[in-house]
Amino acid sequence: MSRNTVADIIVDGLGRAGTPRLFCAADERASSRLCEAARARGMPVTLASGDAAACVMASVSGDLIDAPGAVLLRGSPNTAATLAFIARAEVDRTPMIVLTEGHATVVPAGKASLSVTVEAAAHWVAHASRLAMTEPRGPVHLDVPADVAGRPAIPLATSCRPDPLPYPDVRALDAAAGMLSRASRPLLLAGLHCRSASAAQWLRAFAEALPAPLLTTARAKGSLPDPHPLTLGVLGDSGVDEPLLGRADLVVAIGVDTHEPVPAPFWSTAPVLGFGPPQALDDRVLAVQVLGDVGAIMEELAPRLRDVRRADWDVAYLDRLRREGSVRAAGAGLETRAVRLAREAMPAGTIATVDAGYACVATSWPAVSPREFLTTSGLPSGGFALPAALAAHLVHPDRYVVCFTDAAGLAAAGSELETATRLDAPIVVVVLRDAASRGPDPVGLAQSFGMTAYTADGEPQFAEALGRTLRAGGPVLIAVTP
Repeated sequence: MSRNTVADIIVDGLGRAGTPRLFCAADERASSRLCEAARARGMPVTLASGDAAACVMASVSGDLIDAPGAVLLRGSPNTAATLAFIARAEVDRTPMIVLTEGHATVVPAGKASLSVTVEAAAHWVAHASRLAMTEPRGPVHLDVPADVAGRPAIPLATSCRPDPLPYPDVRALDAAAGMLSRASRPLLLAGLHCRSASAAQWLRAFAEALPAPLLTTARAKGSLPDPHPLTLGVLGDSGVDEPLLGRADLVVAIGVDTHEPVPAPFWSTAPVLGFGPPQALDDRVLAVQVLGDVGAIMEELAPRLRDVRRADWDVAYLDRLRREGSVRAAGAGLETRAVRLAREAMPAGTIATVDAGYACVATSWPAVSPREFLTTSGLPSGGFALPAALAAHLVHPDRYVVCFTDAAGLAAAGSELETATRLDAPIVVVVLRDAASRGPDPVGLAQSFGMTAYTADGEPQFAEALGRTLRAGGPVLIAVTP
């Protein structure tokens, strides 16, 4: 009978939690006991250029598959660059296990810092996985000392998935239905907890049944398809917030997390009804709060609203706001036209990841499903888009990914161009530059890693580069310079 080591038990626990692969930096960590155990058990090990990029890949992977992403760090998790990305995962509510080998230190940005022992290895990995996936989701640090990882240990059948959310309270549901029945013009806000397939399905039915206009946070973009006539864009980007709030007599915050940036008037102009997971909502600003799974709440509200009068929104007015807001937010520069050309040229289901030109990209890249538009909440996102694009490719290898970044984002994560080339990932890296941009030459940097690269200073050049990319496949960088 084969002997189980602590490393084997850690990898087995991650696998039972749904973790698909292990990320780590391409150095001596790639031959550690945890990596060897992962490969022995059929869990792929993906090498990144450094710890920070590996953290992004793990957190985005966990976010896309609804299971903990896993990253093995080569050093302390409290270095400035790595800690910034762990903090970003906490703000974005992405589940991630941050593994170290002999760094049993407290990580201030995570949900907890745990240390594995030989006697309770199965318990600790199960606890870490459950904690990472328990709402509010986030990163958990799990230290596996090198002298412990290779020691024999006893496997235990422990649950590595979290308990389901409590079912919504009947009295809270009745109170929410009462607020909705009295409202003439409810305004809907969708947040990151609307990004599951079931929540998105109920969100569409809910918006259409009222009917009511909907704004999304950046992370929730696509929860209701952007081409839908009731979708009026991302909060704060299109200038439609003020006129909508001026007419709304109820704000309904659906799965909006406390970490998502929402302009203050949304919490003070009209009464606020909020529902979502526990600890996700700021109950100080809510007139009524319903706790639970977002999809389950909307499903339970449906029969309570069957005979409620329809909302009194002027459809023509909403359509005009929608069109004017789209034009105002996007602008008319080459960057905007490049984003639109990319969206038109790429196949259905293409995923966009965003570092720079945020308002321009969010407005000009229609998303029709949740998690087709990947960005972060509230924190500067330099160095996010490229490793996020690589993670999206690994989760969805059959889909194209377009990464929008700038000079600063490329300076922070440009070494991952080598990773893209090594993986032969069908990623289009669009670098939005202006005359004042500083940093490495994008084309020269890409070519130094063996990646095909183009410069586009107009729409014809950009369209031609995209056409070549789609015919040839593989990773390509296009530097857009007005």
